Amino acid sequence: MTHVKLFAEMFTIAPGNKDHHVAIRCAVGVFIPLIILVLIDRMDLAIFASFGAFTGIYGRGELHRKRLFIQVRAGSLMLLVILLATLSARAGQALGLSDAAGTWTQVAATTLVAGACSLVIAWWRHRPAGSLFHIFAFAAIASIPHQPPLWQCMLASVVTTVFCLLIGISSRVVRSRRTPWAMPEPARLTPDEKRAARLEAVGYLVAAGLAGTLATVVGQRLGFGHNYWAMVAAVVPLVGRTTRHRVARGIQRIIGTVLGLIVLAGVLLLNPAPWQTVLVIAVCQFGAEMFIARQYVLAQVFVTPLALSSTLLAAPAVPEVLLRDRIVETVIGAAVGIAVVVTPAIWRRLRAGSRAQRVAA
Repeated sequence: MTHVKLFAEMFTIAPGNKDHHVAIRCAVGVFIPLIILVLIDRMDLAIFASFGAFTGIYGRGELHRKRLFIQVRAGSLMLLVILLATLSARAGQALGLSDAAGTWTQVAATTLVAGACSLVIAWWRHRPAGSLFHIFAFAAIASIPHQPPLWQCMLASVVTTVFCLLIGISSRVVRSRRTPWAMPEPARLTPDEKRAARLEAVGYLVAAGLAGTLATVVGQRLGFGHNYWAMVAAVVPLVGRTTRHRVARGIQRIIGTVLGLIVLAGVLLLNPAPWQTVLVIAVCQFGAEMFIARQYVLAQVFVTPLALSSTLLAAPAVPEVLLRDRIVETVIGAAVGIAVVVTPAIWRRLRAGSRAQRVAA
């Protein structure tokens, strides 16, 4: 009965909470910068604008002033990650690293980003929690072999970030939507919360590092690429209230990815033009934000084509290979993440059983 209940919970949808407000903000925040890049024929900057637009996903239900405060901090952290990623890519080229050495260096650097950003986000009490977006941004940008000039990369990211900040407070122009310009006193982390944040950061280090290592080894032997997708999938189960909920998140990631790949395959069959791909990205961004807090499987149906469409804009690839890599890397990463979540629970149960046996003896 427990397993049946868990399965049912994975496909239950929670009631909405004005999700369309944040969905519209996020869709506009990514659509306008990308369509401008299409019009000026600078799709090489699309990935930098896309990650700058992640600023809009934070502070979704907050008052205007607090939302602005949260988004400024979140956007600044993302800009730092983007800068470090493009510098990392340039450093690898300057040092003349081989493909294998560059891949392993990227895995190590992305692992450090996973742990560090997880700790910062937990310290700031930001939602969404964790460093999933930072892992994705760092690894995706660092893996681009030929990058535009640094100032152009950062300009696209900064302008998009500022645009999303303006969208975040834009509803203040409507009197009925205007919230008090107040800033609640920030709650300090308790010693237990600080300890939990540090342990969570270690979990992100372990999950991302193991997934990246396994995906790289398997990829080099079997010809798979995009090992950072495994690292992203590995940290998904780390966000949750209980072990059962975290395991369910990992399984939902796999199911949602498969369904999302079916949707993407249908889109790719239409051979969309760049402006049409941007429209698909905006629609998927809207759908992802509509359901990400309510039904994770359904959200992944939108997230998967969103992520892969953005990847195709930045670095065109053979669609079949991209689809194959996505599902393989997702399964590897989700399996690693579930193992990282379950292992401490099993260890605690074994220790409790051992103590009970000693007491009984």
